[in-house]
Amino acid sequence: MAARYTIGTLARETGVHVETIRYYQRRGLVPEPMKPPSGIRHYDQEHARRLRFIKRSQGLGFSLEEVGELLSLEDGLHCHEVEEIAGHKLADVRERLVQLKNIETALKVLVGKCRSNRGKLRCPLISALENSTE
Repeated sequence: MAARYTIGTLARETGVHVETIRYYQRRGLVPEPMKPPSGIRHYDQEHARRLRFIKRSQGLGFSLEEVGELLSLEDGLHCHEVEEIAGHKLADVRERLVQLKNIETALKVLVGKCRSNRGKLRCPLISALENSTE
């Protein structure tokens, strides 16, 4: 018999908060099971799989909009479209890495100026940030 979860057990099983599951349902990312006469909805392995997919996708930097797009292409017939989306994300990540490297270099210089600051002179880091033209 397939696993059946209440929303609470589904949340624990997947590491996604109950309110987050409800939010994903409102956004159409996770289907909401029918409410039986007993009043307790039951979720299955497909719900758990989908929640794990969303969580892993977000961990890779995909927005919920992008996750929704990926989920709409999950039938296996749209591999090229999925590759295109992932390729754009990869380009974004590479650009962000360049930006982070520039930030690291600038901060390294500014921290070095702070270390060499002696006496009661104005903090070079604060001064540089105040006078920045960017």
